[in-house]
Amino acid sequence: MEFVMVVLQYLALLFVLAIGVGVLAIGAMFWLDTRQTSDAIRRNYPVIGRFRGIFTELGEFFRQYFFAMDREEMPFNRAQRNWVYRASENKSNTVAFGSTRNLSIPGTPIFMNAVFPPLDDQFASTEPMVIGPHCREPYAAPSIFNISGMSYGALSKPAVQALSRGAKMAGVWMNTGEGGLAPYHLEGGCDVVYQIGTAKFGVRDDEGNLSDEKLRQMAANPNIKMFEIKLSQGAKPGKGGILPAAKIDDEVAAIRGVPKGKDAISPNRHREVDDFDDLLDLIGHIREVTGKPVGFKTCIGSADPWFDFFKRIKERGVECAPDFIAVDGGEGGTGAAPMPLIDLVGMPLRDALIRMVDLRDLAGLHDRIRIIAAGKLVSPADVAWAICMGADFVTSARGFMFSLGCIQALKCNKNTCPTGITTHIPSLQKGLVVEEKDKRVAAYAKAVIHEVEMIAHSVGVAEPRQMRRRHVRVVTDSGATVQMNEIHPSVHLGLTGLARARGNVQFEEAMKRLQIEGEVL
Repeated sequence: MEFVMVVLQYLALLFVLAIGVGVLAIGAMFWLDTRQTSDAIRRNYPVIGRFRGIFTELGEFFRQYFFAMDREEMPFNRAQRNWVYRASENKSNTVAFGSTRNLSIPGTPIFMNAVFPPLDDQFASTEPMVIGPHCREPYAAPSIFNISGMSYGALSKPAVQALSRGAKMAGVWMNTGEGGLAPYHLEGGCDVVYQIGTAKFGVRDDEGNLSDEKLRQMAANPNIKMFEIKLSQGAKPGKGGILPAAKIDDEVAAIRGVPKGKDAISPNRHREVDDFDDLLDLIGHIREVTGKPVGFKTCIGSADPWFDFFKRIKERGVECAPDFIAVDGGEGGTGAAPMPLIDLVGMPLRDALIRMVDLRDLAGLHDRIRIIAAGKLVSPADVAWAICMGADFVTSARGFMFSLGCIQALKCNKNTCPTGITTHIPSLQKGLVVEEKDKRVAAYAKAVIHEVEMIAHSVGVAEPRQMRRRHVRVVTDSGATVQMNEIHPSVHLGLTGLARARGNVQFEEAMKRLQIEGEVL
């Protein structure tokens, strides 16, 4: 009994002490709030005004888990994320009682099912497609859906390892991002696309110029199948990047080819590329040195400049053309970028992709240049839409981040990612178990490909690349739907295509701009 009384006395003292500390803390905050001059709310409402900041910080959390409906969040809603999570875990993605998607929103694509679709034994898997037929080592790309550029450094070591292993399991390629080739990209043995950013990380000399010797070293690696020149990306077109000196350890310095102790600065564009002729020269040079397909990634601000690009290809010869063009939408993501660029700059992919495809086809380069679509494409519907519009391949970054377990905490730029994907803090990285996450990556990729093939089967074709714009309807402002080929007719080279184009003012103007010495391409 005496022991209990002693414990109660100590608890009472602790309670009084806690109250005293609390009162002192409130008094200190009151004194600080009334004397600070930076925050009017705290100055006018001392102590209580602090709750506004707390609620603002927590609001993001509460909206995600309690208040936002399944299809309300941005940049990706709960329905999209949950589909990826279930696909990554090999769980069924069937739903009951009807769709929760609002089909009356203008711009919503709706696929047109066939009256008599192919029978099950008439349905085929997607065949590999050759990229770079004029190269010494063309690439027969096996998958329509692949991993977009994400640099080691932006992603953690276990994240890159899991993506590499999962890519190999699923038979998809992995883009290195502009941070150079890390050993973790090669760990799984997957096909790799080496991205050359404006700073030439990994393939630069001491002055930051492109090094032919290092290009040859990279090309000698059998896992590296293609090289991609990054002109711009959707999240920050026209903006370079800075890797702070504090993040450049011995490993990163060796991978990127930069000195320790100095910020690694990426210019906002390639210094040696001032016009389209320079771009075609750079593409040809890298292709000659490496012997492998070379293309570029860009975010389009307008289609107008690209008329001149395709005219120059026609004048110089189709051999000089890029082997592929990766079109990124203005809605693309990144670890960190200025809000004005993320929100306001760059054409959305739904406009940009169609314009680039039409220009390529009008120039007669349909079978020469492959188009890769990127920018917020994470679900089978997104991928199927892009292929209907004319894309040959689709790449996704954030979709594969979700497959790793990303919860859209929006902490990518703070090195505090709670899932270990975009952080270099060991205590947070330990949550990402490579041996488990690689299976999720592979399952997600396979699920997307399978369901895109299922959509293709439904619209009446044997495999996805046979889908066309006529297989999609889009919701208009009135709520009615219109076939996509009525809004954006597809044009391919040949008398039939040109005849069809001549009845359309849009293509009449385009062909006039693509004339060379009076000859329509």
